[in-house]
Amino acid sequence: MTVHIQSWVYFVESPRGGIVPVIYLDADVPENSPEDRKLTDHLYGGDESYRIKQEMVLGIGGVRMLRKLGFRIKKNHMNEGHAAFLTLELLQEYKKDIESVWDESHIWDFETVRNLCVFTTHTPLEAGHDKFSYDLYSRIFGDYFPENILKTLAGEKNLNMTLLGFNLSNFVNGVAKKHGEVSQSMFPGYQINAITNGVHSYTWTSESMKKIYDKYLPGWANEPEIFVRIGAIPDKEIWNAHVKAKKKLIDYVNSVSDAEMEHETLTIGFARRATAYKRADLLFSDIKRLEKIGTGKIQIVYAGKAHPKDTIGKQLIEKIFSFKQKLKGRIKIAFIQNYNMEIALKLVSGVDIWLNTPLRPLEASGTSGMKAAHNGVVNFSVLDGWWIEGHIEGFTGWSIGPDPTEIKADNNMNKADADDLYSKLENTIIPLFYNDRKTWVRMMQNAIGKNAYYFNSHRMMRRYVTEAYIR
Repeated sequence: MTVHIQSWVYFVESPRGGIVPVIYLDADVPENSPEDRKLTDHLYGGDESYRIKQEMVLGIGGVRMLRKLGFRIKKNHMNEGHAAFLTLELLQEYKKDIESVWDESHIWDFETVRNLCVFTTHTPLEAGHDKFSYDLYSRIFGDYFPENILKTLAGEKNLNMTLLGFNLSNFVNGVAKKHGEVSQSMFPGYQINAITNGVHSYTWTSESMKKIYDKYLPGWANEPEIFVRIGAIPDKEIWNAHVKAKKKLIDYVNSVSDAEMEHETLTIGFARRATAYKRADLLFSDIKRLEKIGTGKIQIVYAGKAHPKDTIGKQLIEKIFSFKQKLKGRIKIAFIQNYNMEIALKLVSGVDIWLNTPLRPLEASGTSGMKAAHNGVVNFSVLDGWWIEGHIEGFTGWSIGPDPTEIKADNNMNKADADDLYSKLENTIIPLFYNDRKTWVRMMQNAIGKNAYYFNSHRMMRRYVTEAYIR
């Protein structure tokens, strides 16, 4: 059966006027059956059959659409295995014209396709690596590509989309140094490099911070390395810019919740996908201890969404609401609904501390902390993902937890991490915020000059270009 696809284009314009077309694929056209018209309705949803059809549309349909639109692609960069079927379409395009061969594999030009492809893996979680049965593949794909050859590329037992991408790419990488090491242990036999993620500096900087950067660090938006000169900005102006961003956040929180937060209170932010390994509830491991430490001294803003099929993630959100009620009148807590980029910018720029508590080594990168650093917000995080590279204790922020090699079981790790979190919050972070503004502002400057300076998309893209695209 043929599935017809139409495309939509969205033009992204940069602050300097550059324009990049983003092409969306849409199966909702009259030529398709009612069932197929729904293939692009939902990002997450449906059964395995729906999912493999979506990835067929993305990978095979994506290549064909680009050809139809006249694009000449020098490198096909797959982020996760969702688009890995594009490698099969490329193999079809570069099939060797041989009249008779003793081995069918000889007609496929694997090397040419490898030279056209780059693969980035983004998660060490099993759920992030799609696998399909070959029975399902045969039923959906028919004779599109021979199953016996596919099994040599994607695994004998199941069709593993990550392995398919690995085997047909000449450059594979993780998204932080630690993640590269973890991925290497997950997939022995493959060379897995590491290019640490970065965030787009201009997009993730608040208006008040942009103004002082424009004043003292002209050109920063297109050359974030200029952040190394953060010392040129007077302490008072950095603090005042932060106060404006914080007021904007607190006013917003109070307008959409009953939190009644205060502008002067130390504000902790936690916003990311709600799932078990992120441990959004670690802060509440010992309610009485948190109450003793934080009453009248801290307030907490939460946000985030759970995957529709992640029951534990949804339960975590419910738990935060229950903690909110238990601590009412002592520690102010808000959970902001309908999380999106606009709300995210308010959060990463308006809180005083950015909290991240993943169960290591499951955090591949963790870019929200990079966004916070662009606004002088100090990170307080478990040493995993990017923070291993960005962390200097008491200088760019604080770590959470002891050396992970000393912890033998997950439940002990949770307790050890919670104990360290409470200890640093009580004895270091809260006293510093209220009693030593000069040192606090110096740490804000360090976050900008050491973290934002490096963990940005300009640096990241330079590395992809030099190490993956033109190698």
